[in-house]
Amino acid sequence: MIDPYLHEAAYRGRHAIERLGTVHIVLCGAGALGSLMADNLVRHGAHQLTAIDSDRIEIHNVGTQIYGQEDIGAFKVEVLRSHCFRCTGVEITIHAKRLDENNIRKFLKGADLVIDTFDNSSSRKIVTEYCRDHSMPCLHLGMNQDYGEVRWNETYRVPGDVVAGDVCDYPLARNLILLVVAAGTESVLRRLLENHQENYSITLRDLKITIE
Repeated sequence: MIDPYLHEAAYRGRHAIERLGTVHIVLCGAGALGSLMADNLVRHGAHQLTAIDSDRIEIHNVGTQIYGQEDIGAFKVEVLRSHCFRCTGVEITIHAKRLDENNIRKFLKGADLVIDTFDNSSSRKIVTEYCRDHSMPCLHLGMNQDYGEVRWNETYRVPGDVVAGDVCDYPLARNLILLVVAAGTESVLRRLLENHQENYSITLRDLKITIE
């Protein structure tokens, strides 16, 4: 049988693939960062992934997310589940609902790691405070103009919403998204494999990633 993780296992070692496969990851948000993060994680060997997002796919999502034009109108998490299964055979768990104070305990129950990629400050605040109160490891991925950050909960500060009105009108560079997702995946793997937490700042214009 051909190993779908052949190249990654050759680079990191089979133990890295197996370790990631044992971790229950809850992904908050399935948009630009979240959808590509899910795709990247399952291709690295994640088998226990839960995605939470209440949004449906719109035409402007096609340029920055994993979805295609044929997916417009469908719930993001439903298409994401199908995408992950087609690519890797991994069946992720999904919740096509908005996360709030009333359901966060249910949705994050049993999580070994939470990844926050929400596009609004109110949802980020809920996740941040819940994970701090319950000592749950939480990694935040975010962007603003040509700046991105990957930061663990211990030093994370919830930013204000970056734009008034429709968040979809805000400038969003696909290459910055890809850089943030790559840095986020590395931060997850280094925590799991080396028990070491790294925060990153990413700037697109000079293609620079800084460890903090």
